[in-house]
Amino acid sequence: MVVLHVTVHVKPEFIPQFLAAIRDNAEHATADEPGCLRFDVIQDRDDPTCFRFHEVYRDEAALAAHRQTPHFRRYIAAAEPWMAAPAERRLGTNLVPSDKAWR
Repeated sequence: MVVLHVTVHVKPEFIPQFLAAIRDNAEHATADEPGCLRFDVIQDRDDPTCFRFHEVYRDEAALAAHRQTPHFRRYIAAAEPWMAAPAERRLGTNLVPSDKAWR
């Protein structure tokens, strides 16, 4: 399993457009990609311009495949100009629940 955490800071005037773009990406990832097991989008309570993504992929190949999908490419093309700073990405390894517990 590969776990990806992404933090994005969005310019306030672009939050509605950003939300539409990330929703499209997240929903297509979990519906259309067998290797994407989870894609959560969280908005910070104290800073509404800060968003965090919690993504779980079956393996490195599934993460690489996600980055080639039309929905990911749409998201990146649209969202990059709306970001107040470059996205921060952190990769992790799943520990609990065990990899076998994921469906």
